[in-house]
Formats: sequence, C-alpha cells, structure tokens
Amino acid sequence: MEHIETQARTRIAEAQDLAALEQLRVEYLGKQGSVSALLKTLGKMTPEERQEQGPKIQGLRQSVTDALAARKSAMEEAALEQRMAAETLDLSLPAPDEARGSVHPVSQVMDEMAEIFADLGFAVATGPEIEDDWYNFTALNMPESHPARAMHDTFYFPDTAPKGGRMLLRTHTSPVQVRTMLADGAPLRIIAPGRVYRSDSDATHTPMFHQIEGLVIDKGIHLGHLKWTLETFLKAYFEREDIVLRLRPSYFPFTEPSVEVDVGYRNEKGRRIVGGNGDDAGHAWMELLGSGMVNPRVLEMGGLDPQEYQGFAWGLGVDRLAMLKYGMDDLRAFFDGDHRWLSHYGFSAFDQPTLSAGVGARA
Repeated sequence: MEHIETQARTRIAEAQDLAALEQLRVEYLGKQGSVSALLKTLGKMTPEERQEQGPKIQGLRQSVTDALAARKSAMEEAALEQRMAAETLDLSLPAPDEARGSVHPVSQVMDEMAEIFADLGFAVATGPEIEDDWYNFTALNMPESHPARAMHDTFYFPDTAPKGGRMLLRTHTSPVQVRTMLADGAPLRIIAPGRVYRSDSDATHTPMFHQIEGLVIDKGIHLGHLKWTLETFLKAYFEREDIVLRLRPSYFPFTEPSVEVDVGYRNEKGRRIVGGNGDDAGHAWMELLGSGMVNPRVLEMGGLDPQEYQGFAWGLGVDRLAMLKYGMDDLRAFFDGDHRWLSHYGFSAFDQPTLSAGVGARA
C-alpha cells in the first residue's frame, strides 16, 4: 500500500492535463483500479485482519482521492489564469472608425413588443422597482395570509410601507397596473415592462429578470378579446402566421377566470421553433405565459366599479421570450457582461424595430 500511494502521488503530480488525470483516477479508483481491488479483499479477511487492514486501505483511497482533487484544482486555476491573461480588453485604445456597441437582446425584445402593442393601441406604463407591500400583494388580492405570497421568494426591506406591511423589491410588474388604474381610471390599455426580483437562480431563473404585463379595462370585455390580443401579438413577434394557442384553466389570485397559455412548437436541431398545432405529429405544447380576466376585487382596489368595467391581464418573461426567439440556452448569460456574447447576440443601435421592416431584423 505504501508503494501504491507513493507511486500514485508521484504520477498525479506529474499529470499534464485533465485527460491524463482522469485516466489515473480510473487506474487507481475505478471499478478495476488497484485501490478498488484492495477494497474488495476486505470481504475475504478475518474480522481481526479486517479491523487492522480496513482503515489502512480506506486511508490509501482517501489519500489518492485528495491528491487527485488537489491536482485538478491546481490545473483549473492555472487554466483560468492563462485564459484571463489572454482575454484582455484594452479600453484605452482609440475608438474605432465605426461604432461597435450593440443593443442588449432584452432591450431589443422590449422595443419589439412596445412596437407591436403600440400598433394595437397600447401605451407603456412604468412604476417603482422598490415597491409597497400593498401594491405588490394586497391590492392584487393577496392579503398577508395568502399562500401565493410564499411562491414569490420576495426580497424584503426592513422599512415599514406607507400603507402598512413592508417595502420590497417588486416581484412582478403588476403593481404598475394598480397604480395606473388609481391614477387614470378607465378605460385603459397599457403594457408594463420592467425589471423584477425574486430569490432564485439557475439556468432558467435569475434573481433579477425582466417581465412585461398587459392590462385592458373597458366595458364589455371578455376572454375572446384576450385570446385574440395574445394571438395577434405572438404572430407579429415571431413573424409567422401559424401560431396556435391553447388555453388551460389555472389559478392566479388577481384574475378570475385564470388561464395558462400554451403555444405549439417543434424541435429542430435542439432548438424550439414556435409554430404549428401542438397536437400534430412532430409538435408539442409549451407553456408560455399566464393570463385571465381581472378579478373584480382587483378592480375595486384600483378604484373601479366591477359592475361597470371588465378587463383582462397577462404577463410573460422578456428574457425567456428572447431565448425562445433567438436560440439562447442559458438565462444567466444575459447578465454575465461578456462582450463576446453581446457581440454575437446583440443588435445594431441603428436597427430599430418597426412593423413594416420586421420587428426581429438583425444587424
């Protein structure tokens, strides 16, 4: 065992790359490895021998494992330092003859959606990102005891809000809808794009992301108006006419009835291509957004008479919509600040979205 340990440590220290290191791991710790072979002999030993030899063999296995981990960490650190040294960007160089800056995909998609909805008669409304608990939850039919609050993973501040409760980073742009109803009354036709915040992070979630919500308030509004609006928007956004929607009953505290909206798509070389009927061969359904008729209690909180006015609302993630349209696979890359990613996915500052030229025209 002493010979195996000495030999293993020497060879691991001399390994030049990760492939060689992995080969050594298999040679010593794999199913047919020399250390693994020693572990298999424990079953044939007497209890006395096992008590004496067991700790030694386990110690050998741990020693080799630690040596491999240390060498791998050193290799990765060296590779990172070499990469960082090679990938420098001299910001002091003279400006190029032609502008090289580009528009972030999120900004581009927000402009595209604003262009589409402006053509449908919608105005853009904004509100504060540091929000009052009353606007963010209570006015949207989510009192303090409501379980839906727990679903939002909210960032709270210690400050007391003017209407009671606490101040927080808004978890959706729905408070803009309430503020606009209180300020402007009805009828209304607005979209509310902006940054929102929730405590979540993985390949498809980030603590800060972008959301756009829509609100229509008028007399005689029904669910058919909602379906037509979303269908018209998605056809313009994806620039194709074969968009097929499926509405499924759901639950949101601020809408009643509530519906999840699915869109038909197909997989093409690992990329989801929106279009077609999800029930057709080679197609499937993908959940895209949540929507519904505005709950009468939310209308009352917004200072409107639910006996006179009705409305519909919807909300979707801007970042995910950009990923779906432009073939991106990791939401975290939107916020890494890597200029190479932005050079690849960014848009020309002179290429403004228009319905006549196409909202998704690339530089």
